[in-house]
Amino acid sequence: MQGTKLWMALAAAGVVLSGCAGMSTQPGPQNMTFFVTSAGPGNGANLGGLAGADAHCQRLATTAGAGNRTWRAYLSTQAAQMSGTDAVNARDRIGNGPWQNVKGDVIAWDVNHLHSATNNLTKQTAIDERGNLVNGRGDNPNNHDMLTGSREDGTAFASGGPSPDMTCGNWTKGGPDGSAMLGHHDRNGPAPVPWARSWNTSHISAGCDAPKLRSTGGAGLFYCFATN
Repeated sequence: MQGTKLWMALAAAGVVLSGCAGMSTQPGPQNMTFFVTSAGPGNGANLGGLAGADAHCQRLATTAGAGNRTWRAYLSTQAAQMSGTDAVNARDRIGNGPWQNVKGDVIAWDVNHLHSATNNLTKQTAIDERGNLVNGRGDNPNNHDMLTGSREDGTAFASGGPSPDMTCGNWTKGGPDGSAMLGHHDRNGPAPVPWARSWNTSHISAGCDAPKLRSTGGAGLFYCFATN
């Protein structure tokens, strides 16, 4: 009898988990919880800070039919000692997951999975809010550089001293000065090495304006995640 009850409990749990998995992978904007921006706000890496970047994610999601969720940009900021502002980690801003694109492809089940080697973020899955592929290495133009300002584990870089600007002035610089850490959404680079294949930590930009971003293969795009 106890064995029968245990089997029934496990079977019921399996039904629940199977149902949740099915619900989380249904395609369509109403279930979309991740996308790459189809365009930047229009001033290079000056996104209007984190608030401006989040608002841009929200606008694009709303236009695509997913405005019922709260959207956040996957961006870190560095501590600003003069103003007493603490650093912000991108991984702490995006909710708990799971996240899927508009086609129903699961990108990652949770934050740890997202920052592991087994996540499902590729050129085919890191699509924009309308389901379009984003140009990668080998396409014209190459737009695979994603603004992140983040280390491999999704945390912020140190600031001050020898540490360079990794966030284009915490996403307020749109001129040729400054720099930002970039990732490759297509997991492709000029050499078969880990940094070239990183979705969030590949190399820094040549500057913060649109021409400097384009010079290394970017268009001021970034990742957006739904927190709920």
